[in-house]
Parts: sequence; C-alpha cells; structure tokens
Amino acid sequence: MHIQSDVCIIGDGAIGKVAALGFAQAGLKVALLSPLSPLSASSNKAAQPPTSVAEAWDVRVYAVNHVAHNLLSSVKVWEALDTGRIAPVDSMMVNGDAAGELAFDAYGARVGTLAWIVEDRNLNQALDAALKFASNVRAVNGRAVDLKISDQAASVQLENGDTLSAELVIGADGGQSWVRSQCNIDFDYRPYGQRAIVSNFACEKPHHGAAHQWFSVAEGVIALLPLPGNQVSLVWSAPDALADTLSQESLTQLAARLSALAATELGTLTPLQPEVVKSFPLSLIRPHAITAARVALIGDAAHVVHPLAGHGMNLGFADVAGLIKAVVEREEHRDCGDARVLARYARSRKEDILLMQFATDGLARLFGTAFEPLRIARNLGLNLVNKLPVLKRRLIGHAMGSKNQ
Repeated sequence: MHIQSDVCIIGDGAIGKVAALGFAQAGLKVALLSPLSPLSASSNKAAQPPTSVAEAWDVRVYAVNHVAHNLLSSVKVWEALDTGRIAPVDSMMVNGDAAGELAFDAYGARVGTLAWIVEDRNLNQALDAALKFASNVRAVNGRAVDLKISDQAASVQLENGDTLSAELVIGADGGQSWVRSQCNIDFDYRPYGQRAIVSNFACEKPHHGAAHQWFSVAEGVIALLPLPGNQVSLVWSAPDALADTLSQESLTQLAARLSALAATELGTLTPLQPEVVKSFPLSLIRPHAITAARVALIGDAAHVVHPLAGHGMNLGFADVAGLIKAVVEREEHRDCGDARVLARYARSRKEDILLMQFATDGLARLFGTAFEPLRIARNLGLNLVNKLPVLKRRLIGHAMGSKNQ
C-alpha cells in the first residue's frame, strides 16, 4: 500500500503528536507513523475522557513553559487536560552546596505563573483524544526500514512493504533516532555518569507552588516539583554509584533522605501510594545538524540535554512551533520540504538549542567538581545573580521561552 501525505512524522511520543496536530491544523495532510498500534499502545487508555485518568500519580512529569503552553492551547489540547492534575509553579528556589541560593517567582517575572507541572499520562491522553478528531492525520502502524530521498519527495519503506511518501519527513523518534541515522547525521555523545531517579511523595507542609532544587557534588541534582495538594514529584539526577544505592533502598528510606534535605521547606515526606520509582541514564546528545534533504529533526532526535533545568520537553515543543512557522510561512512556489524552508527552521532554533545545551551542560559540569575555588565561585555566583533583578528576569524570560523579558 502507498500512502501519500504532505508531512510524514516518525515517532508517536508527545512531540510527534503535537507536530501532527499542528500541521493538520495548518491544512496539511499528515501521516503519523507509530512503531506499535495507531496512536500508540497507550491510546486505548488515553483516548478516554480526561476525567478517566488513573488516580495514581504518574512519576514522569514535565515542567511546561509558556511557549509549550501556547502551542498546546493553539491545537486545542491544553483545554482537554485534566486541570485537577496540573500544578502551577509560582516560585523556584535553587540551592548551592555552600550557602549559595537563587530565588525566582512569578511576581518578579511579571507573569501569572512560571510554568505548569503536567503528567506524561495526562498530556498523552489529551493528545490522543485530539488526534481521533483530526481528519487530516492518518495514523499508520509499522516499523520503518528504509528512507529514500529524491528531488521531489521522501519515501519511507515499512517492514510490511507499505510506503509512505511526503514532501517532508520529520524525525520525532527520540535520542536514538532512526531518522537521524538514515540521514547520516553525526552527533556528539557524552554520558553524564548519572541516572535520573523519579518518584512522587506527600509532604507534611504545603509547598505553595514552589519548586526546590539542590546542587551537590556528592549527591548530584535533586529537584522537588509541586503537584496538586500537598504532594511533590522527585527528579534526582544522582551519580551512578549513588543511584545504585538509591535503587536498592525502599521508598521509605528515600523519603527519609529527602525529608532531611527539605525539612524546613516541606517537612516530612512520605511515598505516595502505590509506590513507584523509575530511573533512566542521563547523557548529552548534540547532533551536528537538525535538518537534511527533505528531513527535519525535532525533540530528542534533535537534542538531548541534562534534565536539571527541566526544559528538554520544552525545547521539543519549541522545535514544533518553529518548524510549523517555517513551513506555513513558505513562499507559494516552495513545498514543505524545500531546502530554503528547512534552513529557516534550523536558523530559528540554533540559538535556543545552543543556549540550553550550554546552560545545562555547563551547570552539570560546574556543580560536578569538588575543586574548592570553583565551589566557592559557583555559590557566590548564585548569590550575586539573586541580587540582580534585571538579570534574574532575563533568565526567567528565557526559561519561559520569552525573549522579551
């Protein structure tokens, strides 16, 4: 079978789904290739009304910034989320390892909220529900085995013999991107020697919408993000040896560690039921290009950064917004995969991606060394920035996705 579309998206994660909805809303025909069943294996659950989200809290959450919020609103997904499971982030406290601290708040940034904490399940549920009503999106089940590029189109050969043809192929297939490898796009890879430990806890004291983050050479980066009610979500970027220890401990023991750290702010922490903890290795992946002939990369296929800033997903949403803008604003004589169009997309994303890579990698390196002069300097730096409102607003503005702050 041969399937023709304007855009073929490979990868059915949240970034690929948002891209499919955005291009369909722009009037383009979209093929969305899933390696499992159409709209992914989670769709049977996710396609139900938002109120059907399971009571257990998902341990995978995202800090959604304003750019991502606006994109999700534009494709009518934000309004479909279960708002009772979304927590606004009104302030953030960053703690160094030698009395250094940096505080942000929505009032100082002159916005209603800094970000929103959204569960992966809640997000994908709303996306899948929207895709069911997107008439311009065709969900395809199969595994891609070959990618061929011509002057007029790109074609994706599936394992079952079917062919998907499109003016533009979008790789939204993650850090180990098949699309990227088919285009022979080289990349820099460096493991951080850390694993992210994620879980959820109840806190004795109200968090008041505050996110807390601690940097430590020995323990890595610990972030506690607000969930609705007196609950928080943990993202602990722990050195491998410590991650092994944490993985062998019970969640009650982990909660005791966190309680000792956050007693002043949150009081005693206890594991949410049912007890769930997950972990995944952390690395930096920096592709040498995010476009090739009739191909564009978005999301983790285009960049993988350290999660300490919580903006990996937001970078992906900004990729989607940038690519849709480049395609929609193209001249009439250019098609979706025109080289000039893709060059505009790459240029529009270059600064944002480089800044986030530099910031996250730089902070991970800076707080990963025990060299005493650097230890003193980094904590002094936090305190200095904390006393400069203009610089703080600029940092917050970039984190929110605004360049006008």
